[in-house]
Amino acid sequence: MGASQFEELSPLPAVPLELNTIAESLWSGKVLLNQNFTLANLQAYRAKSPYGIVHLATHADFAPGSISDSYIQFWNERLSLNRLRDLGLRSPPVQLLVLSACRTAVGNPQAELGFAGLAVMSGSKAAIASLWQVSDVGTLVLMTEFYRQLKTAIKPEALRRSQIALLRKQVSLTNSPALKQHPEPLPPELKEGQEPDLSHPYYWAAFTLVGNAW
Repeated sequence: MGASQFEELSPLPAVPLELNTIAESLWSGKVLLNQNFTLANLQAYRAKSPYGIVHLATHADFAPGSISDSYIQFWNERLSLNRLRDLGLRSPPVQLLVLSACRTAVGNPQAELGFAGLAVMSGSKAAIASLWQVSDVGTLVLMTEFYRQLKTAIKPEALRRSQIALLRKQVSLTNSPALKQHPEPLPPELKEGQEPDLSHPYYWAAFTLVGNAW
């Protein structure tokens, strides 16, 4: 699930390709994009099929102060930190929640676990989240490579392999085995300008895993 367009936030043009590659080529899943990216739809589709992985590609932020100021942006609402139980991660149990968004692993003294930790406490066996504002392009390449690696490795090892692949320049926007499995053209916004150097830690080191490694 995710959104590429927002009323008040900057667009994320890589999100449709990220979701389609993960759910249609690498794994078998359901894509809910933009206006279909609602909490009600998440609850409804998980009630029909016990998806073990929930992937949310969107904007999010962990703000200091009240936990109600921190949010994950759905299409029609912002889900605040104190409402993560509304995701319904316990029934049926989610093995992995991926928060493909900014600053979702950050905490503070009032909510020291951040989104990722609270997601685990709310029922998910594990969560992947980020420590800072992440790149749309870098996240596309890292996440699709992660799901490719997840077919043959446990969660932390799949993430480690993916991060090393970016570090060593083994994968990039134009040379990604995962993206080649889904031959969808790159959005025009991603073709413009020079491709960033994804080996820089900014692009891959933000994401971390919390919870059960298996």
